[in-house]
Amino acid sequence: MKQPVIFDLDTDDGIRHIVIEPVQQQIPGTNTYATGVFSLLEGETDLGDIVFDDNMHEWEYTCMGNLSHQDAKKVARFIKHNLNALAER
Repeated sequence: MKQPVIFDLDTDDGIRHIVIEPVQQQIPGTNTYATGVFSLLEGETDLGDIVFDDNMHEWEYTCMGNLSHQDAKKVARFIKHNLNALAER
């Protein structure tokens, strides 16, 4: 994933439009590399980050925003299952 993606999160309170943006860093001698960290925004509100381990198996939500664990799980699952398709964007 190179560009931000909007994920429509279906919650008990209605649909929330979450912007998922990859956090990338530069390695000397290369352009960039993916860090496994994804920043979450809703409008102008920072919802924190979802951070994956090196194998994209385990994840952690930084809880800076107002997503429940179940909502963060839906976002993490979306990222994990769509990472290859999103990487081409």
